[in-house]
Amino acid sequence: MLKNRKINVMDSDVTLYSVSTENYISITDIAKYKNPEAPADIVKNWLRSKNTIELLGLWERIHNPDFKLVEFDQFRNEAGYNHFVLSPKKWVESTNAIGLQSKSGRYGGTFAHVDIALEFASWVSVEFKFYLLKEFQRLKEAETKELDWSVKRSLTKINYRIHTDAVKEHLIPTALGKQQIAMVYANEADILNMALFGVTAAQWGAANPTETGNVRDHANVMQLICLANLENLNALFIAEGLSQSKRLQRLNEIAIQQMKLLTEDKRLKLSRGKK
Repeated sequence: MLKNRKINVMDSDVTLYSVSTENYISITDIAKYKNPEAPADIVKNWLRSKNTIELLGLWERIHNPDFKLVEFDQFRNEAGYNHFVLSPKKWVESTNAIGLQSKSGRYGGTFAHVDIALEFASWVSVEFKFYLLKEFQRLKEAETKELDWSVKRSLTKINYRIHTDAVKEHLIPTALGKQQIAMVYANEADILNMALFGVTAAQWGAANPTETGNVRDHANVMQLICLANLENLNALFIAEGLSQSKRLQRLNEIAIQQMKLLTEDKRLKLSRGKK
């Protein structure tokens, strides 16, 4: 989950957060536009509507293979009657829904996937919905520009490394000793890290406490190409039943060979370009 962000819509702060590539918006914050004192009541009134239950059910059927249809049908049959009351938490727990998420704590409340949140905003106020959509789009455009800048900056760093002979001399992995090969590593990622970089993720982090990310975040293009090849080969070696130590030994030998080829190929291209 990413850190909470806020946008201002018609002088009201609305909280957002992302899970992977999906965006969620606080419908509790949206409800405060209509009733700042009791936003939870606004959300519950919205959930009482049969149209709302059908909307939520449709979204879940499209996006959620684990959605519980039997429980959903029970809610749909009761929705609209005077006795029907439904909280976001009960909806999520009963149907295994993912479109709504109920959170506790200081920044808690009810969050909805952006598709659903916009429908709720339209129910609260059509005008508020239009301004919410405008601000949300503005935020996503700003994030895209920031990402593009970050990618360009990373590529510039990578190109600088590739074109520096002094750095290339250190790209060739060192052959692992018998003791390193014999060790039992916690996961397959560290097998690949040892084969290519000569260190585990934890060892790299301990040696580079001021650096952000992990050892792979600081790899260049040639190392990433080699790493992708090693991942495929490791899967094949696992299928063949090779032990961890044997796989590590072979992957390290292959990494040395491939990095030599990649760096020599780059040197050849650079020398030809200078002529």
